[in-house]
Amino acid sequence: MKVLAINGSHRKGYNTSRLLETVLEEVKNMGAGAELLELSEFHIKPCRACNHCLKVTGCSIKDDDMDFIAEKMKAADAIVLGSPVYVFNVTGLMKIFMDRTRWLHMCCNVLRGKVGAAVVHAGLRNGGQEITQVILERFLISNGMIVVDSRDQEGRLYNGGAIGTLFQELVNEKITWKNRVDEDTLALHECRTLGRNIVRQVRLLKTAPE
Repeated sequence: MKVLAINGSHRKGYNTSRLLETVLEEVKNMGAGAELLELSEFHIKPCRACNHCLKVTGCSIKDDDMDFIAEKMKAADAIVLGSPVYVFNVTGLMKIFMDRTRWLHMCCNVLRGKVGAAVVHAGLRNGGQEITQVILERFLISNGMIVVDSRDQEGRLYNGGAIGTLFQELVNEKITWKNRVDEDTLALHECRTLGRNIVRQVRLLKTAPE
């Protein structure tokens, strides 16, 4: 079993990366393989709307890293997307990546049946996390994937996926901030639960009758 996490942050190794790493740590604790891709390390050209993918299952752009990333996605049993919130949306880097996967579902839904999940992070407590999470999860659903949430074994649902914030509290009308998302214990708990749920769902699919 292989779980692939894809970080849409422009900054490698920061808060969104840490959330994804926490998911993958739990995945590995349950005996599954895990890999994290940082989109900031890859060259991905924007979609040029040539509509090549309406005719064949492939993209006309071949001189960047998108084919490499797509092969990783095709080989994975589960894909976890992560993005910080940029103006109540995913980052531009994540959106370019999402646009370039168009060929994976236009002629043939290549990722259908895989497990998917999403994590998001923002500075403020109500900083657009829920909207951004829905955008990521809708992307996964449009690719025919089975989206899991962070509901624990007792059925308690904290969020759809995992949501982090740097907001700490308001003191004398001044906001205080966490130093890193590692101090957001609820977000890390959600990530660990999400990791367990991803592995459980993949196992259920692998043992389900044809």
